[in-house]
Amino acid sequence: MTDPTPVQPSELDQLPDRDPEETAEWQASLDAVTEAAGPHRAAYLMRRTLERAEGAGLALPKLLETDYVNTIPTADEPAVDGDEAMEERIAAWNRWNAAAMVTRGSKYGVGGHIATFASAAWLYETGFNHFFRGKEAPGGSGDQLYIQGHASPGIYARAFLDGRLTETHLDNFRRESGGEGLPSYPHPRRLPWLWEFPTVSMGLGPLSAIYQARFNRYLTARGIKDVSDSHVWAFLGDGEMDEPESTAALALASREGLDNLTFVINCNLQRLDGPVRANFKVVQELEAQFRGAGWNVVKSLWGTAWDELLRLDTTGALVRRLREVPDAQVQTYQTRDAAYIREDFFGAEPALVELAKLLSDDKILECFHFSRGGHEPRKVYAAYRAALAHKGAPTVILAQTIKGHTLGTGFASKNANHQMKKLSVDEFKTMRELLDLPIPDSEFVDGVVPYGHPGADSPEVRYLKERRAALGGPAPARRVHPVAPLPAPAEKAFTAFDKGSGSQSVATTMAFVRLMKDLIRDKQSGKRWVPIVPDEARTFGMESLFPALGIYSPKGQTYEPVDRDQLMYYREAADGQILNEGITEAGSMADFIAAATSYATHGEVMIPFYIFYSMFGWQRTGDQMWQLGDQLGRGFLVGATAGRTTLTGEGLQHADGQSPLIAATNPAALTYDPAFAYEVAAIVKEGVRRMYGEALPGEDQNVFYYLTVYNEPMPQPAKPAGVDDGIVRGLYRFNTAESAGLTVQANAPRIQLLGSGTAIHWTLEAQRLLAEEWGVAADVWSATSWGELRRDAMECDAALLRGEDRVPYLRQALAGVDSPVLAVSDYMRQVPDQIAQWVEQDYTSLGADGFGISDTREGARGYFGVDAHAITVAALAQLARRGAAPAAAVKEARERYGL
Repeated sequence: MTDPTPVQPSELDQLPDRDPEETAEWQASLDAVTEAAGPHRAAYLMRRTLERAEGAGLALPKLLETDYVNTIPTADEPAVDGDEAMEERIAAWNRWNAAAMVTRGSKYGVGGHIATFASAAWLYETGFNHFFRGKEAPGGSGDQLYIQGHASPGIYARAFLDGRLTETHLDNFRRESGGEGLPSYPHPRRLPWLWEFPTVSMGLGPLSAIYQARFNRYLTARGIKDVSDSHVWAFLGDGEMDEPESTAALALASREGLDNLTFVINCNLQRLDGPVRANFKVVQELEAQFRGAGWNVVKSLWGTAWDELLRLDTTGALVRRLREVPDAQVQTYQTRDAAYIREDFFGAEPALVELAKLLSDDKILECFHFSRGGHEPRKVYAAYRAALAHKGAPTVILAQTIKGHTLGTGFASKNANHQMKKLSVDEFKTMRELLDLPIPDSEFVDGVVPYGHPGADSPEVRYLKERRAALGGPAPARRVHPVAPLPAPAEKAFTAFDKGSGSQSVATTMAFVRLMKDLIRDKQSGKRWVPIVPDEARTFGMESLFPALGIYSPKGQTYEPVDRDQLMYYREAADGQILNEGITEAGSMADFIAAATSYATHGEVMIPFYIFYSMFGWQRTGDQMWQLGDQLGRGFLVGATAGRTTLTGEGLQHADGQSPLIAATNPAALTYDPAFAYEVAAIVKEGVRRMYGEALPGEDQNVFYYLTVYNEPMPQPAKPAGVDDGIVRGLYRFNTAESAGLTVQANAPRIQLLGSGTAIHWTLEAQRLLAEEWGVAADVWSATSWGELRRDAMECDAALLRGEDRVPYLRQALAGVDSPVLAVSDYMRQVPDQIAQWVEQDYTSLGADGFGISDTREGARGYFGVDAHAITVAALAQLARRGAAPAAAVKEARERYGL
């Protein structure tokens, strides 16, 4: 060995070395091993040393990748607690019926996916037989299961076996209109007794699972309900992990030590069009990503057939080769004969050539064609046990499988298998022999594959039900426990704005925040509110809630905040009520969904309100808002700093002119654009009643509210009498020219001005200009919800088709009006134009179309042509077209106002 040369201090001046000579000896030892035994041996020793250090808890950076072998050696696998042969038979029936269901449905052209469940069957079966707690388990919540969307046929097949579904259900897979159909994917709104979580919109399942696990901790910490026994299992595809949302919150999960969460990633190495990582190794990439984020990683890659090969690998050549072969080549081995594998895989270096001489062709094919960790219940069982035993961090299980496993050589690992929707009768018969199922040829009638069932009193069904009973009942299952309606909050909170604000200017954002403060103080329901904000609380004036409610943190507050001497200091608490998620609208929406569905998931009614920059809500996270509706969530989404022209100076990327229109595409969203503080209060009051109080006959409680509120301080008027019904239904007359104290002639031309949100203030100014400068009488209406007016009108149209004669509320409100209607909002014209076809009067609109612009409010409104001057000219033009005003007045007004 050469003499060790101490490292010069200048090289490591930020890492003081107490003993440079000892350091040099270690380095020289590494050099010597490299020289004498080669770099592979040196790397091996370093990995093992780092693993030992990690296990001892030494403060060293973690290894981001381990060898391409199972984390749990065969010798360390625990015995499976159950009848493995019986579970094999149950899995076989489920495999068969999943494939039969999709194949039979293919004659209707409705599609379906066979290969995903075929690869993941044991990942689910092992969980159902041994791990997934049902809703009847102690605590009443059970586990939360996020099922991979394309695996739904396998879940339906199991529900058929346990008697929860019939053959009629299976035959109506993807055909729901007849009443006994099954939705294509996990959809709670379509099958609310079975599915809890919609997961097929890629990436939202993993994100939601993390925040669901966190919300479980939140409920427990706040003393709402102890759900510490609930575990969240998220089943994902390796291709799905490409979605940004899939990995967006990994650091949150590890930072907060969510050991109540397990990701199970089905690494079948294929996505829809081909390999996930053709030239790389997706398992190694995912391992590095999760380990780097602080997760516990368990790899289950190889089945027991590989044990002999790994024992024979005395040089490490096999492990090195497994690590270097790209995923697409692994897929190729799946479809090639033993000779090809001998040449391409084992021929890479002499040690492997010698190893291959010890293996028969059958052994090689068994390993490369069939034996994967995700296909063996013992391997999966060991991985799940390890996940539950690990404390202090979430676990991800990387289970390697073969897409299309057991479906025959025409399916397994073929690039096109995601689009392959059926098996032939001959392929089913081959599958029958492979699975050893007692289905005679006589049951294949007219070329139709039969469903298989061993009988309701068969040993398989009895065993299945016994296992589920021991784990707390059927799974997956969604239960809505009978919960008494929440008592209505004290009326005082809602009437605080009825008298108006006098000379004080108040923005509707501030009015909403004040209302929330009062509601959270309510003795009966206050603890049920869940304030959610994405690092913008100070923007919305919510910082006063920090010391009173606390910001949720599982660690509490381990530091002294810099503003501790101030009244509104930044306070974190283990039982904090506010969820302040940082700059993540996606994370905040995932929070909202967990809270909004707690009434079903945990039998605990929570009232979430999520307040955000309106432009960053539907624009960025509309997919999650659809997920919210699909999951039957309830709560208040609040788009603050709303409008195209109201947020001064911010411009194109911040100016929201479209969110109510996007919201209108969601059937579960009730969208309101309130103008005044008392309207905000009336809408929230109705929302609390409808979603959480006593439902009216035929009323759907599974809705959520979207309110736009503004940051423009304006004097708030007193509440007129008798307007509550109009506020909730979407339209009421705020005043007339006469009631506004304006002087107009008895026979003056008249026009109806409909304004929503902050636009009503420009509309009121236009009302004054029309009267004082042009002799026109204008009535001003507050359109609190263009969307609800449209929804009601569409329901009336549908009723007419059924022979019912119903008049839309919009027409009722405008009945007797014999003058044109001009609608104005701070959004694109399509927003108010939602109601155009049901307005019997001459109708036109103004809106802020196009991209936003940086300017003052006045400048922006002039630019878009929605200010009081533009409204006045548009009104005169509309009257002139009817002959109710001279055309010259329109030209004169344009010139006077500089238009």
